[in-house]
Amino acid sequence: MRAFDYHRPKSLKEALSLLRKVENAKLLAGGQSLIPTLKLRLSSPAALVDLGAIEEMRGIKLVGGTLTIGALATHAEVAASKDVALGIPALARLADGIGDRQVRNRGTIGGSLAHNDPAADYPAAVLGLGATVNTNKRAIAADKFFTGTFATALKAGEIVTSVSFPLPKRAAYVKFRQPASRFAMVGVFVSESVGNVRVAVTGAGSCVFRAKTMEKRLAEKFAAESIARVKIAPDELASDIHASAEYRAHLIGVIAQRAVEAALAGK
Repeated sequence: MRAFDYHRPKSLKEALSLLRKVENAKLLAGGQSLIPTLKLRLSSPAALVDLGAIEEMRGIKLVGGTLTIGALATHAEVAASKDVALGIPALARLADGIGDRQVRNRGTIGGSLAHNDPAADYPAAVLGLGATVNTNKRAIAADKFFTGTFATALKAGEIVTSVSFPLPKRAAYVKFRQPASRFAMVGVFVSESVGNVRVAVTGAGSCVFRAKTMEKRLAEKFAAESIARVKIAPDELASDIHASAEYRAHLIGVIAQRAVEAALAGK
C-alpha cells in the first residue's frame, strides 16, 4: 500500500469540495472493495475521502410505495431493517446473504453499486426492481446505471446518496454461491409488479443484465413452468476457473425458476 492523504468530511458539501480540490482522490464508503485493491497496489490514489461521518447519507425509510435506502446503509442494516422487511423482504434476505459478518457490518449499498462488481448481489436487486440510484446531481434509472465491468454511469464529482426502490407485488433473489467468497456464480432477482415483470442476472456476465425473454414469458404467466424451456445463450457469459459459460447459462435457467417459486411462496 502506497502513502495517501486521508480526509473525513462531515457533510456531503464538504466531501464534494474535497473531490474538486484534491487531484486523484478516491471515495471510501465501507472499504470492502477499495482496501484490498490498495493493499495489492492495484489502486494508488493521492487521497481518500472517507464518507463514513456523513449522516445525511444514512437512514432507511418506507414512504407510500417507495423504499429509500441511504448510500451509507450497511448490508447488516438493510438485512435488519423493519422497513425493508415490510416493503421488500426479498431485499432484506439478499443483504443477509452478502459475504460474511464482517463484510455485512462494513460494506454499504452505495459502495457496492458504485463499484459494480460483476458478481455482486445488490446490482441484481436494483435492476430487478427497477430502482433509481440518486446522486448529488441527478436520479439515474437502474437500466441506465450499470454500463460494464466495474463501470457505471457515475461521472467525476458525482456521489451516490441513496437508492429508491418501488415496492413490488412479490419478489425473490436466489444465488448459486462461489463457496469461498459467497459472491454469486449466478444470481437471479425476479420481481412482479402491476403490469411489469423484471428478471435480473448477476455473476454470469461482464455486468448485471436483464433476461428479457424470461420477463416476457413470466408476464404472460408468473410461474416457474413459463421459463422452463427458455435457453440462455452462453456466447457473452463469463467463463473462469469456477464455471464455464455453458454451465452458467444452464444455471441461469435453474436459478431463475427457483427464484420464481420463492417469489410465489413469499420466501
